[in-house]
Amino acid sequence: MNQNKKSDSSELEPKVTGIGGIFFFSDNPEKTKEWYAQHLGLKVNQWGSSFEFRNANRPDEINYLQWSPFQKGSEYFDPSKKGFMINYRVQNIEALIKKLKADGVQVLDEIASYDYGKFAHIMDAEGNKIELWEPVDHVFTAMGGETTK
Repeated sequence: MNQNKKSDSSELEPKVTGIGGIFFFSDNPEKTKEWYAQHLGLKVNQWGSSFEFRNANRPDEINYLQWSPFQKGSEYFDPSKKGFMINYRVQNIEALIKKLKADGVQVLDEIASYDYGKFAHIMDAEGNKIELWEPVDHVFTAMGGETTK
């Protein structure tokens, strides 16, 4: 059976499928966004910039990667002491979290569900907080707005 055609994520292999976002500390997030917009052409919004790309298995589907500068010292990266956090796109987040717990990985929270996807946070072996995101990309597409392409 072709797993790419399934609509029920609970039937998919629990794994990372790509990068969903890159988050980093900035002394001045607004100036950082302005600089990237002016000099590198990023289309910015209140969160940073949403990069648009196509799904390799479903080329008609638009997917997104979020680039976001956070105010230096933000507690969102806690308990990590690092100045960045990576968001990984995943499929079947429930089974993935169950597997990670069984493997002894530190899971920081319960799965949170929103219209645009499900999220959970873990710590890697180097003390980096990792955000896991099972996206619902069509919600972002419906929202519209400028994206970086």
